[in-house]
Amino acid sequence: MDPTPSVPALQLFSLAGQNVLITGATRGIGAACALALAEAGASICLVQRNPAEGTQPNLETLNAIRALGGSAEVIYCDLDDLQAVKQVFQKALDVMQGQIHILVNCAGIQRRSPSLDFSEKDWDDVLNVNLKSVWLLSQAAGRHMVPLRRGKIINFCSLLTFQGGLTVPAYASAKGALGQLTKALSNEWSQHNVQVNAICPGYIATEMNERLLADPVRLRQISERIPAVRWGEPKDFAGPVVFLASAASQYVCGELLVVDGGWMGR
Repeated sequence: MDPTPSVPALQLFSLAGQNVLITGATRGIGAACALALAEAGASICLVQRNPAEGTQPNLETLNAIRALGGSAEVIYCDLDDLQAVKQVFQKALDVMQGQIHILVNCAGIQRRSPSLDFSEKDWDDVLNVNLKSVWLLSQAAGRHMVPLRRGKIINFCSLLTFQGGLTVPAYASAKGALGQLTKALSNEWSQHNVQVNAICPGYIATEMNERLLADPVRLRQISERIPAVRWGEPKDFAGPVVFLASAASQYVCGELLVVDGGWMGR
């Protein structure tokens, strides 16, 4: 592994000249991360779902990055289409001048149902998007990064990487496995100067948690247990993602960085 550069501290966080491939960045945590990485100087390639027939694509994040004076491109792929996922990394290389320095796997879906009634389709959908697509993208990234001896891969796990949750058996299984995948890849690739880490969000006020936010009982139960006495916001991930994407985290390997307002500490 290359040593941490001997430069002024703030310079360690610069991403100037770095190309980022990020999924799940049209809204919420992913959008906040994409903007933060662009603000730190990176050029961004956004992976977005194919727009539904007759609709316009969501270009809000793309336009926001460009409004900052940053560089951003979009490629389209439905992450539940695993054959299409296998083509994503090469497509990103094609639009980013043959270089991807950082991969951020932020996309995810949720299905809620009591385990007795949980459908096989919901199970497969969640595991394919939240785990298998991440594996395929990470493997493609590793094949690009390891020979070049440089790279960063950042996965998005969850508190359910550590806990079982309620009525989310597929999500908990996928995120638990993703934590182990993060460590497994780190064990192999750290020696090649490729750092693989994960961010584990706590309870964040995003669209994925709308059902919890709308349930007064669960909202009270969860909120009372958070030591920070508030739910997180997407902007709370700007600092952590830039840290893990930059030279500031050069000796951070296989870490599951919890960003949860103190939930796990309690």
